[in-house]
Amino acid sequence: MTLSEEAAKHPRLHLLPQTHQLKGLMTIIRDANTERGDFVFYSDRVIRLLVEEGLNYLPVVDKEVITPTGLPFQGVAFEGRICGVSIMRAGESMEQGLREVCTSVRIGKVLIQRDERTALPKLYYSKLPKDISDRWVLLLDPMLATGGSAVKCIEVLLEAGVKEERILFINLICAPEGALAMLEKFKSIQIITAEIDESIDDRKFILPGLGDFGDRYFGTED
Repeated sequence: MTLSEEAAKHPRLHLLPQTHQLKGLMTIIRDANTERGDFVFYSDRVIRLLVEEGLNYLPVVDKEVITPTGLPFQGVAFEGRICGVSIMRAGESMEQGLREVCTSVRIGKVLIQRDERTALPKLYYSKLPKDISDRWVLLLDPMLATGGSAVKCIEVLLEAGVKEERILFINLICAPEGALAMLEKFKSIQIITAEIDESIDDRKFILPGLGDFGDRYFGTED
């Protein structure tokens, strides 16, 4: 069994349904020849699918409402409040997709970069909702390679009082090495992703990947 197959079978890693629509969208954004406007448009479509899938893993309670016909309908309502936390800068590309699905949602930001002296991820900035410990957190970052930045961000959330089982990490593409390492370190978090790639190379780039997501989305490529 390959690492990708092992990751795909993990009970806490959830793949979007691998439909023709999704495969078509991912083909466009992976294509090196795709213009930035199309890259942003089709990335946003995948991001919205991911956010909507993530909401399926939030708890609900029964709720009865009365329809315009005067009859009751037995439905559900979300049990807890949510917030988003984006890992800057690429994670900020996913904020609008969250806002389109969850109106008036609160969003925190975390900046983590590699320390050139130690080569370890280092926290440079964190701004989180004051009541984040009472919320479910949708952690946003489009690419999961080694998982170093995401692991550091999760540690920041845990220090802020967020319960581990209330963290849902949402990304477009993940390398199996990073996904499995994160799921091994944190026994309760869940990952929602569009696709699992083959591996990472010696430079820690995801293969086949799509390049630097933040540069392509924000138009800052060399």
